Amino acid sequence: MAIVQKTGKMLLFFILLGGISGGVLSEILRRMSSAPFVHDIFIKGFKIGINPPLSVDLYLFSFTLGFSIQMNLLTLLGVILGIYTYKQA
Repeated sequence: MAIVQKTGKMLLFFILLGGISGGVLSEILRRMSSAPFVHDIFIKGFKIGINPPLSVDLYLFSFTLGFSIQMNLLTLLGVILGIYTYKQA
């Protein structure tokens, strides 16, 4: 087994990979299930971010700053699994 150097970039990679995997699983579950309790428990989430995005127009140039994070239970479980996997590596 190769020794992997644990860095902040690797932790961020595992967190993003776990979050994306959880998001994909929640989309699959949303499309396959019609039960309302599944929707309420696993799929319904919350969105954090800047809405509407911050826009600055200085005539010569303009820029827009914004972000949003959408979380649900499966995404959160994916992030936790990513952190656990990082610690085990």
